[in-house]
Amino acid sequence: MFTTGTRARIMQMACIAALAQSGTAYGAAAPRYVQIPGGLFRTALPVDGAKVAVAPFRLRAQPVSRREYEAFLHRHREWQPGRVPALFADERYLAGWETSPGLPDAPATAISWYAANAYCASEQARLPSWHEWEFVAAADATRRDARDDPAWREEIIGWYEKPASMSLPAMSSQHPNAYGVHNMHRLIWEWVEDFNGLFVTVDSRNQGEQKLLETCGAAALSLGDRDNYAILMRVALLSSVSARDSLESMGFRCARNH
Repeated sequence: MFTTGTRARIMQMACIAALAQSGTAYGAAAPRYVQIPGGLFRTALPVDGAKVAVAPFRLRAQPVSRREYEAFLHRHREWQPGRVPALFADERYLAGWETSPGLPDAPATAISWYAANAYCASEQARLPSWHEWEFVAAADATRRDARDDPAWREEIIGWYEKPASMSLPAMSSQHPNAYGVHNMHRLIWEWVEDFNGLFVTVDSRNQGEQKLLETCGAAALSLGDRDNYAILMRVALLSSVSARDSLESMGFRCARNH
């Protein structure tokens, strides 16, 4: 359960969020969704050399912030720590939020896949699929697909090599990618709707560690973009977690159908 001080802060954030929906909250605005045109796309996942078709959709310009998630917790008390069933979130859920308030405009992290799904549903949205996330993440500031540029790939790897910060900074609204989307790589890992089906099946997970290694190894050999190490790191992470895991560096953003 939250302390009295934290509960008061949640109520304050909820009021701000409610006003934001009417466009009057100290200049705040409702979450901005960016239109993504979709198209044929060379995914990093094994698809026998074929391109995948990504339908047009809308994606949040920024990951969900702590401010926004705290407002959600006030409206949906069943997702507050101490009330969430263990089936839907492990003991790390929102770890440190009481003792380390953090910046309100920093990404919300330590949130399980189930909780992220619930948040997006409250916003009449959903988590993006992996192909949708990957499609948008391929863009740099001027190109919709910069993945074949070694300098771009090295820049992303350079971000990932920096030691993780105990306190995430506020999300920047500067330097959007070519779609107008921010912070796809710099700050956090992000949940996707189909995280557990990227290339490791439930059956292979249930057959022990050796079977999992065999499956991962075989899939790695058939990946469509083996030079894109930053994306492969995300695939590896998402394939290793369960829906109730609440990682300190894992956040999310929501998507909507076209």
